[in-house]
Amino acid sequence: MEKTWRWFGPNDKITLEMLRQIGVEGIVTALHHIPNGEVWSLDEVNRMKDFIEAAGLRWSVVESLPVSESIKYGGEDRDQLIENYKESLRNLGKSGIRTVCYNFMPVLDWARTDLEYPNPDGTSNLYFNLGEFAYFDIHILHRKDAARDYDEVTLARVDELRKVMTPEGKKRLVDNIIVKTQGFVNGNISENDLDPVQKFRDLLALYDGIDAGKLRENMAYFLNAIMPVCCEYDINMCVHPDDPPRPILGLPRIVTCDADIRAFLDAVPDSHNGLTFCAGSLSAGVHNDIPALARKYASRTHFVHARICNVLPNGDFKESTHLDQRLIDVVRTFERERPGVPMRVDHAPLMLGDEKMGYNAGYSFHGRMLALGMVSGIMATVHTENT
Repeated sequence: MEKTWRWFGPNDKITLEMLRQIGVEGIVTALHHIPNGEVWSLDEVNRMKDFIEAAGLRWSVVESLPVSESIKYGGEDRDQLIENYKESLRNLGKSGIRTVCYNFMPVLDWARTDLEYPNPDGTSNLYFNLGEFAYFDIHILHRKDAARDYDEVTLARVDELRKVMTPEGKKRLVDNIIVKTQGFVNGNISENDLDPVQKFRDLLALYDGIDAGKLRENMAYFLNAIMPVCCEYDINMCVHPDDPPRPILGLPRIVTCDADIRAFLDAVPDSHNGLTFCAGSLSAGVHNDIPALARKYASRTHFVHARICNVLPNGDFKESTHLDQRLIDVVRTFERERPGVPMRVDHAPLMLGDEKMGYNAGYSFHGRMLALGMVSGIMATVHTENT
């Protein structure tokens, strides 16, 4: 696999020169300064590509060219937004960039409640506390009938939290769930929003009446519209699985399991319609057999995210070591069946002062460097096995 790294542009505290020194081959990035829905001009694309190549690297994957909410819920302006998307794809294709990672998750790209959950070795990781998430949903967001979406054990945890929750604790949950994990990736909420909770409620309201079936229809509509451009320029679209892989906040989720993956691939069977195999997102659901899914969908995988999660009995989950046997099996599959496919390590621990650097949540330097070393070792072992 090609060793890539998610990089957030020229203002990223982690420089391209640093990445060359640690063995990174390709860059995963986006034009984060261009607002969602606007066209990425050829000049802007080439400017970023030239900047990356001047550092001796290549722009391997776009992550992401965001799909506007209106395309997802089927707003009146979706056709114009799709035309803008197609024009951006043409300009990427003209510049020789062939892989685009995107997601079709309504409103919230990914969810965590704790961005620095302490580990016994002194590092910290991202963590999803189901009780705290339910508390946010029921008592901060005040979503109608939210309590119906949780079992009795989780609701009991919520009741315990009500007894001890402080204003600071509430603010932490808002920041972690809808601000700090979203804004740095062209999300809907930013740290400059004065009332992020109300803005979030307004976004959720856009999906009133949109169920999983309708969201699937809208995804197929979008993919069918852009496939001619993808075929013309040989661009692989690879959707990111839902994170976590379950309905949340009353929103439908349609890339959560084997059946979901099969459905969107069958709906648009062109080979340019493919998957970002994020082992971490998929493993946050106990229903998913990660090594089996990797084997089953290797031929339609155009991009790999190397991380893994452990789900606890109470529904919480946390990021696990990159030497987890499931991830070793995933790497073995793609090394053998998809040589050259771009792979990036993902969501590594904070360690060795990372926590003081203000890195984007989940995207530390030392932690990801360690993870890259681990995955590189797995890849080298697979090569040895094949000789």
